[in-house]
Amino acid sequence: MVEQKTLLKLKDKKNLLAFSGGADSTALFFLLLKHNIPFDIAIVDYGIREQSKAEVAYALELAKTHNLKCHLHNAQTIEQNFEAKAREIRYDFFEDLIKRYNYENLLTAHHLGDRFEWMLMQFCKGAGCAEIAGMQKEQNRGFYKLIRPLLHLDKKELLAYLHANKKVYFEDESNFDEDIKRNSFRHNYSLPLLEKYLGGIKKSFEYLDEDRSQLIEAIEIKTIDEFAYFKSSHNKRADIFAIDKCLKSKLYMLSASERELLKTKTTLIVGRKFLVVQDRGFIFIVPYEKEVPKMDEKFKDACRILKIEPKLRPYLYKNPEAFLKVKELFTAI
Repeated sequence: MVEQKTLLKLKDKKNLLAFSGGADSTALFFLLLKHNIPFDIAIVDYGIREQSKAEVAYALELAKTHNLKCHLHNAQTIEQNFEAKAREIRYDFFEDLIKRYNYENLLTAHHLGDRFEWMLMQFCKGAGCAEIAGMQKEQNRGFYKLIRPLLHLDKKELLAYLHANKKVYFEDESNFDEDIKRNSFRHNYSLPLLEKYLGGIKKSFEYLDEDRSQLIEAIEIKTIDEFAYFKSSHNKRADIFAIDKCLKSKLYMLSASERELLKTKTTLIVGRKFLVVQDRGFIFIVPYEKEVPKMDEKFKDACRILKIEPKLRPYLYKNPEAFLKVKELFTAI
């Protein structure tokens, strides 16, 4: 079920599996074992469902049985915007583990249904080919790779595997709450379409992946701590796609209106959290500094000489290594 080329990327690597006890991550757990892929697991308990205690106990039991590490995080109560905040907590936890234990790959159990419902949601709010193609099997996130080994498989195929092998898994009741947007898309649109047109949908994603590789050239995004930068491709669509990709790795999703603004504005504050500056063939993405610190005259003079965007200066003042990199890039022009 897992493609051979994916297995080769996981073999002899330090892999961390994002585990929940649900059907998808449980199927991936046993498929990794079947193919002798080394991995540990990480699970987050948000403490809002009684069943989560059983899910955590199951994760700990599986880890003990198969001699794996099980990393557990008990999240603080989330007061509002649960979906977005839970995702932020989850990935902060995973990335902390990756840094602490030197994992090379983060494995998630996203499958074809997840990809298709995401595509439909993007399509309905306005998106191009690159955005509609959606989730990718592999994504470089700087200090680790995010890999989705099940992205070509339908949920029904995963359930059939679990039932055939008599594996225990849990069903999260919140998946049936259609007040959650992604659940509404899943039950009303993506599942009925997958039921009728599975083969065609799989083939369409293969074509989309091929098309995107032709339309959007790969751009290397370099980082110094939270300072990200890359050289413009001089193709606006490719640059905006790279900006979007970078911000997603920081758990921020560009809106359709922000994508439009990036086509014309050289400096943009997004979500009141990040600053994007497009200047002299380079693109810089940094945390947005709302308060301007008192900067010394030597630094201000250097910024004036280099004509550095004023909104970028507060971050550079607090982060000398990032400032030196910007100075190096602009001086070399």
